[in-house]
Amino acid sequence: MAEPRRTPLSPGEAYASCRRLAQSHYENFPVASRWIPADLRGPVAAVYAFARTADDFADEPGPEAPERLARLADWRRRLDRCSVDAEGHEIFVALADTVRRFDLPLDPFHRLITAFERDVTVHRHPTYDQLLDYCRHSADPVGELVLRLHRAWTPQRGRWSDAICTALQLANFWQDVIVDAAKDRIYAPLEDLAAAGIAETDYLKGPATPALRAFMYRQIERTTALFDQGRPLLTDAPSGLRKELRLVWLGGMEILKKIQKRNGDVWSGRPALTKWDWLRLGGKWLWGAPA
Repeated sequence: MAEPRRTPLSPGEAYASCRRLAQSHYENFPVASRWIPADLRGPVAAVYAFARTADDFADEPGPEAPERLARLADWRRRLDRCSVDAEGHEIFVALADTVRRFDLPLDPFHRLITAFERDVTVHRHPTYDQLLDYCRHSADPVGELVLRLHRAWTPQRGRWSDAICTALQLANFWQDVIVDAAKDRIYAPLEDLAAAGIAETDYLKGPATPALRAFMYRQIERTTALFDQGRPLLTDAPSGLRKELRLVWLGGMEILKKIQKRNGDVWSGRPALTKWDWLRLGGKWLWGAPA
């Protein structure tokens, strides 16, 4: 991350820096940005840069846990002060302008930081409710901020958005079992593993036994139910946001279908969406075909 600049920085310069950071971290950002209204691209990049940098503090190899937590604590301090003094930091200059223009609450940003702090200290989730609480901090704030940036947030849309965002987060967990295992992380609820007679070591290493496959099917059922719970948002959201939401929803559901096609085996390799998958989903998205 670039060092904060102490000379005055205009919002335009700050937004440009956030866009560059987003593009360097996330290869699909330039493609996605074409579907975002021009006046929202800077604010979306500012939110992304804020979250991406904090996530890097929590996850990138190198620093020990105390240093990671100290960086996140400083990030939280900067968030609270940015509307008064962004300290010349490009991300917070842009974020302060975004918060002011769109009257964004700071709570979603604080919840994201809390999730990143948990990434440093929590590698197991004893219950499904605790896993959902993690998602309420790691995923749901993103959906709320997207709705608010489009000036489309209502309590009901917020509930639908939370269901979709939690489902997307869970789908990513099931997709990334072997990736997370390399970091000694288990997102599957431990009480559910115990009830299924599955040891932590078996979940971390595989191979895909009948018990593990059945367990993964159960997670897919739960996650699909959440996608279905949030589905009304795809037609209720403002027209300018519907296609974007639909493509995100289709992508998440496709991950679950990929796992199903592998008979629940996420241990022999990471199920991923191919270019052909995205082309097919793009056709559904473009023509509004049933999901």
